[in-house]
Amino acid sequence: MSAPVVAHTRAEFADARAKLDGSVAVVMTMGALHEGHATLIREARAANDNVIVTIFLNPLQFAAGEDLSRYPRTLTSDLEICEREGADLVFAPSPDVVYPDGEPGVRISAGPLGTVLEGASRPGHFDGMLTVVNKLLNIVGPTRAYYGQKDAQQLLLIKRMARDLDMPVEIVGVPTVREHDGLALSSRNVYLSEHDREVALCLSKALKAGEAARNSGPAAVRRAAREVLVHEPLALVDYLVLVDPVTLEQVPEYFRGEALLAVAAKVGTTRLIDNIPLVIGGDR
Repeated sequence: MSAPVVAHTRAEFADARAKLDGSVAVVMTMGALHEGHATLIREARAANDNVIVTIFLNPLQFAAGEDLSRYPRTLTSDLEICEREGADLVFAPSPDVVYPDGEPGVRISAGPLGTVLEGASRPGHFDGMLTVVNKLLNIVGPTRAYYGQKDAQQLLLIKRMARDLDMPVEIVGVPTVREHDGLALSSRNVYLSEHDREVALCLSKALKAGEAARNSGPAAVRRAAREVLVHEPLALVDYLVLVDPVTLEQVPEYFRGEALLAVAAKVGTTRLIDNIPLVIGGDR
């Protein structure tokens, strides 16, 4: 594989982008790439003529006291992964390139869907996320954009933004990538100590337990998942919910159909999220 063109300024990016013919996919990242990101790039590579990866640590997504300053920055290894997976162009701008006038005076609002679950725990997070996604989609002009299912609420909001604002891009969700023991891949996993990592496995185990109870109804799903979490006191659970995957409203006991079982917890100093789609009263 040849090394991708790397652009740091808007002018460099525009020049390189103009040379791409055919369909263009974008994979947006905040850096610290891992196998989950590599999977997104591979999926994009398989279905498009060109693949662009953006690497931008967006300050608007971090509230005061969150981990912006210690978020891993690994551009050299990130570029190696982009080359290995066949990316054509990497856009790695600094904040002053993305926000030339400082913090934007106009932002995208996530609306009611952005105030629940992750939005309740991290106020303003999704407004900042959608704002930068909107900006990068406008700069890149892709045919398709690829995002991971692990960040299910983020994926839902991006799809809703694209639909509600008539954005000419197809949003593609890609299933969560996991370690062999079930831990969902995340750039924040580097913060986990060896012991923390063992504790963190309770999240995926809880989801699997809930999934196993899907044919017995919503109450059984919640009960099975909660039973796993209560036996791991070192995981400080923020929420465990079984919700409609489109509205994010808790499903009632009589519910049958597609649902999302989602969990968030703090392990050591690290906040982790995970989820699994399932069919209540179904075969999967």
